[in-house]
Amino acid sequence: MQELDALLHGMAIISTPYHLMLMVAGVLLGILVGVLPGLGAPNGVTLLLPLTFTMPPHSAIVLLSCMYWGALFGGSITSILFNIPGEPSSVATTFDGYPLAKQGRAAEALTAAFSSALLGALVGVLLITFLSGSIAKFAMRFSSPEFFAVYLLAFCSFIGMGKNPPLKTTVSMMIGFALAAIGMDTISGNLRLTFDLPVLMNGISFEIVVIGLFGIGEILVTVEEGLVFRGEHARISLKIVLQTWARLPKYWLTLLRSAAIGCWMGITPGGPTAASFMSYSTAKKMSKHPERYGKGEMDGVIAPETADHAAGTSALLPMLTLGIPGSATAAVMLGGLMIWGLQPGPMLFVEQKDFVWSLIASMYLGNVVSLIVVLATVPFFAAILRVPFSIIAPIIIMVCTIGAYSVHSSMFDVGVMLFFGVLGYLFKKLGYPIAPLVLAAVLGDKAEAAFRQSMLFSDGKLSVFWSNPLVGTMTTVALLLAFWPLLGRAFKPVLRRLRHGIA
Repeated sequence: MQELDALLHGMAIISTPYHLMLMVAGVLLGILVGVLPGLGAPNGVTLLLPLTFTMPPHSAIVLLSCMYWGALFGGSITSILFNIPGEPSSVATTFDGYPLAKQGRAAEALTAAFSSALLGALVGVLLITFLSGSIAKFAMRFSSPEFFAVYLLAFCSFIGMGKNPPLKTTVSMMIGFALAAIGMDTISGNLRLTFDLPVLMNGISFEIVVIGLFGIGEILVTVEEGLVFRGEHARISLKIVLQTWARLPKYWLTLLRSAAIGCWMGITPGGPTAASFMSYSTAKKMSKHPERYGKGEMDGVIAPETADHAAGTSALLPMLTLGIPGSATAAVMLGGLMIWGLQPGPMLFVEQKDFVWSLIASMYLGNVVSLIVVLATVPFFAAILRVPFSIIAPIIIMVCTIGAYSVHSSMFDVGVMLFFGVLGYLFKKLGYPIAPLVLAAVLGDKAEAAFRQSMLFSDGKLSVFWSNPLVGTMTTVALLLAFWPLLGRAFKPVLRRLRHGIA
């Protein structure tokens, strides 16, 4: 009841014409960002950050979160109509979504995708509503060793549970740690890695790094691929929407299973992309007709879309309660909270209760608004995709440049953005993940501060990280995840012999 009372209070804060207008604006911008390859939700949210500096935090987060939901919905449009995933998490949707569109069932596929996405998002929001308070209260007992153990667990999870090669993930994370170390040391006050450049005394702005990595980097890759848009047409009518909704209940098992997978992958650092692929493969394995997948199976659209949105939403749970983002976009939002002077973590629920619950309330309303807006605007955004990419790409680069310059009104920041744009391009071409770099850049200094405070507290003894069952368990699990790839390789011959022996 306490959570419901707080949620109703949050609803009262955001249920104003101004905030509803922000929701619609955020969703429309998000759909545009999701539809256009080369942008994506993390970069779209980053580009909007400078515009939110003068807004109240609860209004700013409504705009950013609704842009996030809109971008997730927008990625489905290109996946189904053009066989081009606007978001990485929409790749799995192309497998059956585009074949359905080629069969003349584009409107049905889009309605099923949007509706299942809404259901997945609502499951994620329910999880946040009823678990965030309990997790925050539990985390109130944390001191510096516990916080470092949580940060360590987040970093190591990317190595042990991520889909990328562990070495590449580690290299990406180390670059992020180096970025976090630039500027003035918060404990000693010494300057580090500034190379006698005054502009580096305050470090490198997080927004500029993300604009370069996600915006310029994606554009360079897309231009190199010579993207050409050729897609199917779709016109969604009320009749098709109602008919599709009437058929959705027969997919209840896929919806529930995919929502569970999405929530799990959102809370852990798996993220929406891994969740959508895992959900698709699980649906195919458990289907009575797996041979239909890839040829236009509705389950193949519902499964990845449900998991994608459930993961994207639930990724905000560890960000709000522990200050640890579960996805790249959640990491960008974490940076936004810090810019607005808010400290993510358990104290946020005590010091900024109105902000937290207005955000959670906006998740409910924002996703419903997203569904209505995206169903009404599919033909418009599909038409935008027929504009030559040679026109769209310079516009995106111009927006990225303006966004980077507006942070500190400095051309140095534009140069930094271009540098990270090239780095993002190289990361994409060489198969290095960007999310671990973003996570380390955001949390690196916090993890370092927690570690050094723990060392001061314990007179330099590492045993402080096993000083009680909670911190000991988290530290041990983190180390196991860090070395899991090596352990798996070492035990593989033993498991193979056992398997042959049993056979």
